[in-house]
Amino acid sequence: MTIDVVLFDLGGVLIDFGGVGPMKELAGIDEDEELWRRWLTCEWVRAFERGQCSEDDFATGVVADWNLPVTPSAFLDEFRNWPRGPLAGADELLRSVRRVVPTGCLSNTNALHWREQFHRWPILHEFDFSFLSFELGQVKPDQELFDAVSDALGTARDRVLFLDDNSLNVEGAEAAGFVACRAQGVDEAREALISLGVITAA
Repeated sequence: MTIDVVLFDLGGVLIDFGGVGPMKELAGIDEDEELWRRWLTCEWVRAFERGQCSEDDFATGVVADWNLPVTPSAFLDEFRNWPRGPLAGADELLRSVRRVVPTGCLSNTNALHWREQFHRWPILHEFDFSFLSFELGQVKPDQELFDAVSDALGTARDRVLFLDDNSLNVEGAEAAGFVACRAQGVDEAREALISLGVITAA
């Protein structure tokens, strides 16, 4: 298998996304997979991460839809601080991949997190490509997003590797013709890259 481009999800792969625990507690959900299934299919999350609703509408919608025991304002204050920064070893891994093939990020995110968190971290400016849902107007795991990314890359889909920590997004990428692996954190991402021959073990 020849890989010409590697695309990384951000939260959960290269970035510590701290919102899973707090959201599970607020929503009374026990399993990460169940939380992500509901999050990725929530109309308010999808609209916000497509850049199609305001911060206040997003917070009001999520609190009402999920029946959360907080005010929209309190939820939004907590939500804005969910991303906690790059995971240990993320910058080193990215550099090792970039020495071999071009890299990009492909992330469901929103203007609030990008402006107040992600944009401050140097690692986010080291990619050759940045595909952000709120700029594309599309979200994972939808086929339309992967189609748009493929068109922008101009690379055969079966030569593009996508690493994501969420099984729904991996399945969406595979259905669209990408090579995709589930990777939770830097170590699993490195293992996937080594197993596919993109990089070599140290």
